[in-house]
Amino acid sequence: MIVPLEKHVPEISVVIPVYKVEKYVGRCLSSLVGQTFRDFEIIAVNDGSPDDSPEILHHFAQRYGYIHVIDQANGGMSKARNTGMAAARGKYIAFVDSDDYVAPTYLEELYRACEDNGADIACCYYYFHFIENNFLFEYPFRCKGVFTREQAMDRLLRDVQIQSLVWNKLYRRSLFADNGITFPSMCFEDMATANRVFAHANRVVVLDRPLYYYNQRPSSTLATINASKINDFIRAIAMVRISLEKNGLFEKYRKSYNALVRKTCGCCYLYVLKLHSEKKCMKGCMANMRRVSKALKHYSADEFASPALFGRLPDVVASPEKLEKDYSVR
Repeated sequence: MIVPLEKHVPEISVVIPVYKVEKYVGRCLSSLVGQTFRDFEIIAVNDGSPDDSPEILHHFAQRYGYIHVIDQANGGMSKARNTGMAAARGKYIAFVDSDDYVAPTYLEELYRACEDNGADIACCYYYFHFIENNFLFEYPFRCKGVFTREQAMDRLLRDVQIQSLVWNKLYRRSLFADNGITFPSMCFEDMATANRVFAHANRVVVLDRPLYYYNQRPSSTLATINASKINDFIRAIAMVRISLEKNGLFEKYRKSYNALVRKTCGCCYLYVLKLHSEKKCMKGCMANMRRVSKALKHYSADEFASPALFGRLPDVVASPEKLEKDYSVR
């Protein structure tokens, strides 16, 4: 008997947030409709996109009955993902960014890895696809195997072999639904969320296979760095500490978390330097670096009692324009 589509519960829900990606979303959707695994639905959330992306989405939805489009006012990546999660019905959930694309066996290999190993999360690796010259670079720092929660959390927090990326993984959807986990409205929301999800996974499997194509384009998050994004990066690290503290896990993963802080500090120094260089204003650059160092020392200190547990975490880095104005009035 053929079960009507609206009554059939798919094994996998794929959530795609969409905003101003008319050049890329067609390839993204084409890579998904060409999957070797067939028991899935696609939930594409049009986040108030002002270009032709919505028309492309609805064209695909008319052609493929398992593609569902949700139109909403612009609220950002996190809100779009949360909307998609709320509509998802699958046993598993995957997130694909609308300017990226995946290999034909992406869903099948991740699904089989979860089912065969009794895992709650399956991870794969990815290619950096540099669009301007069509160059592919395979992510080099890898591991493979089936890991316990503790082993996976250790690797995740170090953010090298298992990274806090939402899009190269398949998750048991109950990890989000049963624990009330959603994405905060900020940049680097993956970093702030991943540890909360992994903390509830009994087993994680990692495939040493690049199955995801991460497009590097001029308007990507790190290609257009600003003070707000750097502050969100630092804020995300603080949120990881707060989450670990709330769940009584910080002592257990102290070394891994401190490794993450050291990595973040180095990245933020580079971002601050890039920020000031792009603005052609080096005034306050060292002051911003000192602020980064001070904040991250606080977030990794033995004694950690932060009012941020109950409110918004403060900004750390100031924009070069503000600093230039501050220096000019001295």
